[in-house]
Amino acid sequence: MDSPDPSRSKRTAFLLSQLGALASARFAERTRELGLTPSDAGVLRLLGRTPGLSQRSLADRLGAVPSRVVPLIDSLETRGLVARVRSRADRRNYELRLTAEGTKALGTLRGVAERHEAELLAPLTREESAQLESLLSRLASAHALDTELHRDMSVDRTTRRVTGDAS
Repeated sequence: MDSPDPSRSKRTAFLLSQLGALASARFAERTRELGLTPSDAGVLRLLGRTPGLSQRSLADRLGAVPSRVVPLIDSLETRGLVARVRSRADRRNYELRLTAEGTKALGTLRGVAERHEAELLAPLTREESAQLESLLSRLASAHALDTELHRDMSVDRTTRRVTGDAS
């Protein structure tokens, strides 16, 4: 990797942080309107793409210890969005699957996410949006980031729910 160019703006990381915070806050507002958190949305999205994950595998993907994921899954299960199904391969484990309501919520979230992205990128042309996505994907890859979800999650001690943006 080349050394940083001293003539480059020193504000790029700051601007990325500002836009990330704005995008996260707006997405949280949108998910809250659906009775969900960004963490809920991220888990629904992940289970929609990889049905049958165990709680341990989900915790690994989130970068969290399994005991921190339990309250999140309990909450999603209580609301009828996720089901724990006994694994046929290993009867000691449960697989996590979206319920019909969870699949419906995921469809709604897809629309919310598409509108969210369109609003955020509205000042750019299609070509600029594609270029920005390409550059951000390259940066994410170079820094070994999971492009599917945020991994820095913690548990809110008052609600015992996983917080952070797992979208």
